[in-house]
Amino acid sequence: MRILLIGYGKMGKTIERLAEAKGHQIVGKIDMNNAKDLRLSLENADVAIEFTNPESALNNITTCIEKKVPVICGTTGWLKEIDVVKRALETSGGAFFYASNYSIGVNIFFELNKKLAKMMNHYPEYTIQIDETHHTEKLDAPSGTAITLAEGVCENVDRKASWILSQPDQQDKVNIDSHRIGKVYGKHTVTYNSQIDHISITHDAHTRDGFAMGALLAAEWIIGKEGFYGMKDLLGI
Repeated sequence: MRILLIGYGKMGKTIERLAEAKGHQIVGKIDMNNAKDLRLSLENADVAIEFTNPESALNNITTCIEKKVPVICGTTGWLKEIDVVKRALETSGGAFFYASNYSIGVNIFFELNKKLAKMMNHYPEYTIQIDETHHTEKLDAPSGTAITLAEGVCENVDRKASWILSQPDQQDKVNIDSHRIGKVYGKHTVTYNSQIDHISITHDAHTRDGFAMGALLAAEWIIGKEGFYGMKDLLGI
């Protein structure tokens, strides 16, 4: 498989290492220094993997779709523009795969979060709190993973309608606290707290490899497909 890396930071380098170990070919690396070469670089690619920043993600994605190159996106913080991507897919017949987190473990954690939320819906005496911690180089807050967790709670807890950042004790909202510390790869905790006890579930990533491997699996899986996909499709959840 011929892969174009869009974004060549720490995640891009990790994907490169794992891809080459599996016998795949990296045919190009796009970053801020050669962004103008994206369209031409896509000519040689079977699939693109995009980990950049919220400001450039939309243009990168729609360019891939226009060129009919399947694109795997792990950039968060731009989803207010997701309808633009959906319209581009309808026009071009391309393929797009998005996940706020590509770790297999995190996606199991997402499902566990929903199951716990559904059970806790019957116990309004519990407050609900989400905490997420990442390395200091992560630009957006809260993380896309924390937002996905909050959305999973809101889908299953009647008294919660949306999430809010760093404003506890909002009756109809799930509070998310974001922390940027050192070299933490990603730690997320969902806590239900009452005067009697508290229940919490946590996912704590040890390395970037889990995220990169998930993105690589998505790239292998999407070849030959059309449409909008996510981790539920890949994992059969």
